[in-house]
Amino acid sequence: MTSSFVHQFVSTNHFPHLSQIENYKSQLQQWIKGNVTNCPRSMFIFDKIDKMHPGLIDCIKPYLGYYENLDGVSYRQAIFIFLSNAGGEHITQVALDFWKAGRDREEMKLQHLEPALSLSVFNNKQSGLWHTSLIDKNLVDFFVPFLPLEYRHVMLCGMAEMAAKGLEPDQDMVDQMARDLVYFPKSEKIFSSKGCKTIGGKLDYYT
Repeated sequence: MTSSFVHQFVSTNHFPHLSQIENYKSQLQQWIKGNVTNCPRSMFIFDKIDKMHPGLIDCIKPYLGYYENLDGVSYRQAIFIFLSNAGGEHITQVALDFWKAGRDREEMKLQHLEPALSLSVFNNKQSGLWHTSLIDKNLVDFFVPFLPLEYRHVMLCGMAEMAAKGLEPDQDMVDQMARDLVYFPKSEKIFSSKGCKTIGGKLDYYT
């Protein structure tokens, strides 16, 4: 992430004002063109894209198409990554169904998630991806779902975090921390509601 060829945008931070959409479009297109001109393999990461205005999302469309070049610049090697919480409920439901059926989450394949996930994102009127041409025109090559984390994953995060802090990993301490987190659904308490996001701060308290 420290590379000058990796560019990250957080929708709510970089594009906060609806009244400035046209300016954002122009600036974003110029930024993409300039950076791909300098490095054809530039990577662009758009975080919280579900919070992004659909018109702004669609201004990226030309760079994801199958053109050899646009105005003398080829975007075929550039990488665009879109991060979103949209479709999270569907992912969680599929993971929960697998758990209830006694099946390992490792058995889950993309085919179990991708069709319904793409539709749920495309048809969600609360999402910036609602009926966006990126999905409508099949310009997104892969939907990569991030599964909700279970207790055992929180334990692994905790042990790794202690090691990263230069501490001797203490399984009992991490277990205590992990058990104090909030899990859902309320009845089963299978998945960590915040994943591993708060692990660093929690460990500071326990150590």
